[in-house]
Amino acid sequence: MSTHTPGPAPETTRIHNIGYRNYEGRRLGRAYVRRSLYSQSLRGAYGLGRSAKSKVLPMILFALMCVPAAIVVAVAVATKAKGLPLEYTSYAIFTQPIIGLYLASQAPQSVSRDLRFKTVPLYFSRPIERSDYVLAKFGAMASALFILTGIPLVILFLGSLLAKMDFSDQAAGFGQGLVSVALMSVLFGGVALVLAALTPRRGFGVAAIIATLTITSVAVTVIQEIARATDALDVIEWFGLFSPTTLIDGVQTAFLGAESGFPGGQGPGTGVGVIYLLTVLALIAGSYAVLMRRYRKAGL
Repeated sequence: MSTHTPGPAPETTRIHNIGYRNYEGRRLGRAYVRRSLYSQSLRGAYGLGRSAKSKVLPMILFALMCVPAAIVVAVAVATKAKGLPLEYTSYAIFTQPIIGLYLASQAPQSVSRDLRFKTVPLYFSRPIERSDYVLAKFGAMASALFILTGIPLVILFLGSLLAKMDFSDQAAGFGQGLVSVALMSVLFGGVALVLAALTPRRGFGVAAIIATLTITSVAVTVIQEIARATDALDVIEWFGLFSPTTLIDGVQTAFLGAESGFPGGQGPGTGVGVIYLLTVLALIAGSYAVLMRRYRKAGL
């Protein structure tokens, strides 16, 4: 039996220096990450930075929000009206179905995809806390909705100046309208994100948002009409507490001098309006708290 002495092993392993070195630059930190996530989410709400297909629906809805304002301005200029036929504070209430569709399409894409594709742990592997993630997403959705609802008011205001209407009256109405849509944007944005974040399935989120924002508004209005028909006028303002849309209507009626959209104009006074405002603030704070709880664990 012969013995074989193995020769030297072939060179199959080498160590290459590919130039990795420690990062010695400035650390941008959580604030930069939060701003970047906010900016990316805001752009994504209008399909910017995404595929052309993703831009179609939000841009169509944005155009649908602006077209009625342009028509109102054209009519006012052509007829040389002394005032706009539609109040600034009434515009968002009038176009609420479009707002509901916008949120139903964009809120799920903002948060549901992160849950469905398990990318949330990647965010939290960086120097970012769950509060940063929630604030960025919440702020981006509220900002996107404020743009959607605020630009038509700008069109109305510029049109009123073009028609040479009284500047002080139009400026006051424009300011009241901006306050109203800002409050609406934070409330609706928070509620829509909560509903979207409860499930990674986008379809469920879309249905839940439409049901909460649009169907509840219709249901409350029907009940208020029934109350009016049965002469139960005192309860009309209380039923308004059960829909996000009628909540905003009640707040702007009580504190912004808006004309109530409730049946018979039976909007809340200042006393009941305080309850409306507290309810809105509680829903906003509750939405933030629910989102924080939802993202308590990174591995969702």
